[in-house]
Amino acid sequence: MDKTPKIVNSDDILMKLCGSVVTVLSQTTDSQVSHAAMVQSITRTCLKPDLGCFSIFDGGFSGLVVINFSAEAALEVYRGYMTHMGMPEEELAISHTSDEVGDIMGELMNQILGDFISKVSKQLQTSINQSQPKMLTINKQLMISVDTNLDDAVARRVSFRTHNNHIFYLEFAMDKTEFIQLNEFDEKAGDFDPDELLEQHSSKGGGQEASSRTKAASKADSSDDADDLLNELGI
Repeated sequence: MDKTPKIVNSDDILMKLCGSVVTVLSQTTDSQVSHAAMVQSITRTCLKPDLGCFSIFDGGFSGLVVINFSAEAALEVYRGYMTHMGMPEEELAISHTSDEVGDIMGELMNQILGDFISKVSKQLQTSINQSQPKMLTINKQLMISVDTNLDDAVARRVSFRTHNNHIFYLEFAMDKTEFIQLNEFDEKAGDFDPDELLEQHSSKGGGQEASSRTKAASKADSSDDADDLLNELGI
């Protein structure tokens, strides 16, 4: 009996993006970030107060990602990230309008999209590219609609909750599309552990005595080992 083909649609791709948001923010802030089980269908994506960030991607499919933070949520994420990196609290910004807060939130958005693109490339066997995330501090009376050329667009909004119960929202628009799996494949194919690879190369030269070599020979051998490692890494 033939197996029913596995189909991945736009909402499945959205869930992959939500997973990347949770993974990156939870790890970088060392705190719990979660998203709602319900997803809201919307007609358009907007940048809203107090801090909005967006990025456009294209390739295998086109889309737009917007994340809108309240001042409280932005500061909690920013301060969690900085303290996790070892920065003392007295040196941190105290306002969401600080350039430093915007820079960090933009960097986190970049990490989120990087994680998302990596997952999509492996699981859907397609390639997408992202634009540099843009971060804006927005006045409470201002709402900006972000438009992009999409074929039969699907738009969704998902709410997220920080460890201290501050809410922020992800808005996502993309082409209405489906990926249909026709053949089995290994999503982990091509993955390797860099640490394990380095250890293997270190063990190869472990039994050789450097004292029996001249300085010139040592340099040549080291260069050869380095070339072998780069070749194995595909660089």
